[in-house]
Amino acid sequence: MTTILELTSELISRASVTPDDAGCQHLLAWRLARAGFSTEHLRYGSVDNLWATHGTETPVLVFLGHTDVVPSGPEADWSSAPFVPTVRDGRLYGRGAADMKSGVAAMTLALESFVTAHADHRGTVALLLTSDEEGPTNRDGVRRVVEEFRHRGQGIDFCVVGEPSSAERLGDIVRVGRRGSLSGALTVHGLQGHVAYPDKVRNPIHLAAPALAELAATHWDDGNAEFPPTSFQISNIHAGTGAYNVVPGALEAWFNFRYCTASTAGSLRERTEAILHRHGLDFTLDWNTSGEPFLTRTGALRSAVEAAIEDICGIVPRADTGGGTSDARFIAPMGAEVVEVGPVNVSIHKLDEHVAIDELQMLPGLYLRIAERLLA
Repeated sequence: MTTILELTSELISRASVTPDDAGCQHLLAWRLARAGFSTEHLRYGSVDNLWATHGTETPVLVFLGHTDVVPSGPEADWSSAPFVPTVRDGRLYGRGAADMKSGVAAMTLALESFVTAHADHRGTVALLLTSDEEGPTNRDGVRRVVEEFRHRGQGIDFCVVGEPSSAERLGDIVRVGRRGSLSGALTVHGLQGHVAYPDKVRNPIHLAAPALAELAATHWDDGNAEFPPTSFQISNIHAGTGAYNVVPGALEAWFNFRYCTASTAGSLRERTEAILHRHGLDFTLDWNTSGEPFLTRTGALRSAVEAAIEDICGIVPRADTGGGTSDARFIAPMGAEVVEVGPVNVSIHKLDEHVAIDELQMLPGLYLRIAERLLA
């Protein structure tokens, strides 16, 4: 019988840098098919998606994950090669160890165990994987699969996302919602010219600076009982021709709102543009909403997850809506109850990414217990 350490290590050894799946999904589909699952490969563009199901009735419980990982960065800066799974000091090291090949491996093993022990379970249990979670657009991953599901009439009642949600130990935090994500690509137009003739130029850097400072200092909302306040961050600024004596003709700035339900994407766009107009800027602004905020209130799924964590981990989890976005944002609008529960996230996207082996070994049992509480 394959152990969670062995399967996670096998997945880490496949350098599946987004959107390349590197054969991870075919390996997992083979395992699940052998356990009696129906498997379907949904490939869109360069992205692989796997849909594996056992059962045909409702309710539908989906375990959701991704097989792609972020680039490793300079391999020489790692203590061991990023795509060579390495055990030392009670931890498994490698790119994807926490985000999220451990979760994917654990969900797979849990599903195998579940259908073996409960062949006549009620409803449908399923695994949905994508190789496009870490990519810049997420166009052909879960977002595209959900479009296909809507076309087919495929519903989802419960969804457990295996993202690394825990802070200090497995199960201490359960993500029960996420903030929305609204990005803006701003171009402030000026007039290029020689720095020695300021009366003949319009310096977009000088023009934009007060407006950007006001945006950064603005209090957007107070948050609410479920969510922290909306945040605004400028992530990139670019201007200049490469010469010391030339005023550029344009400044480009990228920024992002992580917003709660106290604001809307529309209200944030309106307030932002009002500030830019008030400063008299000549600008163009392209907006992208990559996810609306959502919240799963106390119900069958949250109760099952909380009870499973108490059973397996021996702690009472804290419900939270912080962190970044995940593919949960595409599932929640289908009307599903969605939670995220997975390994400790302290090392994700970093050099020497790792997962504690003792907690890794608890993870399949945690997912199995959730499935049993909902469908067994």
